[in-house]
Amino acid sequence: MKSIYAVTALLFISCLSVNAQKTIQLSEDSISFGKKLLPGISVIIPEADYENTLKAWKRDLQSGTKSKLVTENGEMSIFGASLKKVSPNPVNVFSKLMNLDSMLKLSVSIELKNDLYVDRSAGETELTEFKNLLREFSKQQYIEVAKGQLDDEEKKLKTLQRELSSLENEKENLQKSIQSNNTRIIEERQNITIQNSEVTNVTTELISQSKEVGSMEEGPVKKAKEDYLSGLEKRKKKALNSIESSENRINRANNEVGKAESAIPKNVQTQQQVTAAIDKQQVVVQNFLDKLNKIKSY
Repeated sequence: MKSIYAVTALLFISCLSVNAQKTIQLSEDSISFGKKLLPGISVIIPEADYENTLKAWKRDLQSGTKSKLVTENGEMSIFGASLKKVSPNPVNVFSKLMNLDSMLKLSVSIELKNDLYVDRSAGETELTEFKNLLREFSKQQYIEVAKGQLDDEEKKLKTLQRELSSLENEKENLQKSIQSNNTRIIEERQNITIQNSEVTNVTTELISQSKEVGSMEEGPVKKAKEDYLSGLEKRKKKALNSIESSENRINRANNEVGKAESAIPKNVQTQQQVTAAIDKQQVVVQNFLDKLNKIKSY
């Protein structure tokens, strides 16, 4: 079973990792692309993974067109992209994705036709749709991040809940062990009482019959009596063996009871610690859920 110290350490790390959702920032920008300075928009995507975001950006740009995204020196371009909300006609898209400290910066310029780019001079409608496109893309990337964080924290919570369930089952088994071993002790003590009575009776009979055999003449009657005495000796030995076995079982049962009684307080203490950890982790999970819902509402 996982150590409670490892569990609480994991929980402490989780608590430290709870970051409030950050805003997605868009700004009209001039983008350096090759030797040109193009009008465009830059967006800051908090906490996003570079490779996943790059993959999603390529997929979205290549969707609905046979054109392929070309990357050279960190600059991406695609000619004939289909961005219907921005323009009914194919457009050229120039973009750069930069990895900053705990965030990404995506800079994009859209060329409607030769040297005509989406900016305020080209029209408010196109510019608004351009911003909406980048905002929605960035939102989806941030949502994926928050979903992953929430999933990780929910897994930690389930691990704690499984551990608590395991501890509860362990305690129940310990209590059953105490009960069954105490029942065994009672049964073995009863057997010892019965076998002691058997030993006493057989010993008395042996003493009595042995005296008779000593005074008998050799013959079938004496032989029968000696066989009878032999049978009594076997009964006595069997009873003594049974007593010894019962005593051994009682010792083992007492040891098991002692171990179980010693383990239960430790189990209860660990259950309390894990329960406290679950309560804290539930708060962590709720925080990440609130974060995800907040991002979805952008």
